[in-house]
Amino acid sequence: MKNPVLLQIPVHAFFICPNTPGSKIPSHGIDKYGVEYAIDFVIVDDNAKSQKPYRSSFFTYMTKGLPLSDFYGYGIDIYSPVKGVVVQVVDGIDERNPVNVFDDLRYAAEITRSYKDNLVDPKYLLGNSVIIKTDNLEYIVIAHLQKNSIMVKPGQSVDSSMVIGKLGHSGNSTMPHLHLQAMDDLDFRKAKGLPIIFSQYSVIENGNTVEIHDSIPSKDQIMFFTQ
Repeated sequence: MKNPVLLQIPVHAFFICPNTPGSKIPSHGIDKYGVEYAIDFVIVDDNAKSQKPYRSSFFTYMTKGLPLSDFYGYGIDIYSPVKGVVVQVVDGIDERNPVNVFDDLRYAAEITRSYKDNLVDPKYLLGNSVIIKTDNLEYIVIAHLQKNSIMVKPGQSVDSSMVIGKLGHSGNSTMPHLHLQAMDDLDFRKAKGLPIIFSQYSVIENGNTVEIHDSIPSKDQIMFFTQ
């Protein structure tokens, strides 16, 4: 197996990773379209006491839905996780507001089925997104960004100090979050997912901070990263 792609955490915040290759492979349940080792970042409150990603109650979330603004992570800056060149940008795709778990699950299932049947372009799954190519010909996908937030263009060189957009809720997203995957081809129908690790982040364990290097988050952890 190829060595894991070394990346930097793309969010400067407290977060959880409900779908991660640190806990299950394939992380999203399928081994197609380059998603085998994909990871999702969901932002939580800075008090790091709960994995709940929104300010309102769980009851309100399930029964009425919540505005995008109720989610801790909505609109925060997303940094490039790697040094490379931007090869694809999609922007201008609408986000669903309010967030309704049942409507969003239904939409995600429908758009994924349509893509499998060759009826829609992959941009409708990714939503507003950026793809970066590394010097090693790895393609890093950053998806579900906020509409009209992307700050980079195809052909532009980027590194981990650069903001590329803002966290959003576009594409087949079920709540505001960031989806990241590494793959070996720009064509999703041909691509194989590549394993990834992150250079540094911190884990909250029993109220204590533990610094982690060259590893991958697991889904039962609350973590944070600041550059």
